[in-house]
Formats: sequence, structure tokens, C-alpha cells
Amino acid sequence: MVGQGRTVALVLIVLGLIVGVAAVSFLFSGLAEGRLRISGFLLGLVLVMMLCLPLLGGGAFLLVRSRSEAQQFAEAAKEKKILNMVRTQGKVNVAEVAIEMNLTRDQVKEYIYDLVGKGLFTGYINWDEGTLYTRDAAEMRSAKCPNCGGIREVVGKGIVKCPYCGSDLFL
Repeated sequence: MVGQGRTVALVLIVLGLIVGVAAVSFLFSGLAEGRLRISGFLLGLVLVMMLCLPLLGGGAFLLVRSRSEAQQFAEAAKEKKILNMVRTQGKVNVAEVAIEMNLTRDQVKEYIYDLVGKGLFTGYINWDEGTLYTRDAAEMRSAKCPNCGGIREVVGKGIVKCPYCGSDLFL
């Protein structure tokens, strides 16, 4: 779940601060009342640090990591939105996708190539028109370019450029 790492991180940090403040207050009160010597006070501080620093450090680590995870989830959500747009409409204009999602054309291109690399999208794109088409994987395996009808060499999985019209074919 998104946000759980952040919640755990904040709980660890708050717990470390509460334990640290309580223990240090107890040590200072003992020192002020004369019930504790300096050597005992210093030993107590070392023990408090040994307890609190791992909590604070672990919380800080999880907080940084949760921000990274949030960015990854945001990227995945953008890819999912592009994939859903293309699958529901059959074809989309790359410029319209970029405007709707507040992305650059290059970012849209990266997301499309990433989806192809993950095996989640098959189809083709005509960069001259700026139109992205979805096609059934079986249709894309044929030797015919779906854009211009030219015969192309069928190769493995990935991206193939049609030698006739220049379309990128996603297999």
C-alpha cells in the first residue's frame, strides 16, 4: 500500500523522540536531585542513544524510501493511464496525451517504450502523424506493416521500424 512506509517511519521517529526526551529528562532530574553521579548520567546517556538512534535512523531511512516508492507509484499510474487511453480508444494522438497528462512528447515516448519493454502494449506509432495505435499481438506478428501495408521482416519481441513508412511497430 502507498503511504504505509511513511506512516511506519513517522511512528518510529516519534517513538524515538519520546523515549529519548523521557529518558534524558529522567537522567537530568536524577542528576539535579543528587541521586545520580556524573558517571551514571553519562552511562545513561549512552544507553539512551543506543536505544533512540536506531529508532530515529530506521525512521529516517523508511521516510526517504517511502518518497522513492511514491515516485515509482506515480510513474506507474501515468503509464497505466496512457495504456488505458490507448486501449479504450484504439488510437490516440501523442500530443493530446502529452497535454492531458501535462507531459512532454519525449516523456510520453519513454512511457510507451517502457510499456512495450514490459510486454504490456502491442501496436504501432506513426511519429509523422503523432498517432499511437493499439493492435492485437497476433496481428502485429504478421509480416505486413499495419500502417502502410508494406512487407517487413518479422523479428523477435520489441520495437521494429517499418522500412517504408518509418512507423515504430511494437511487438
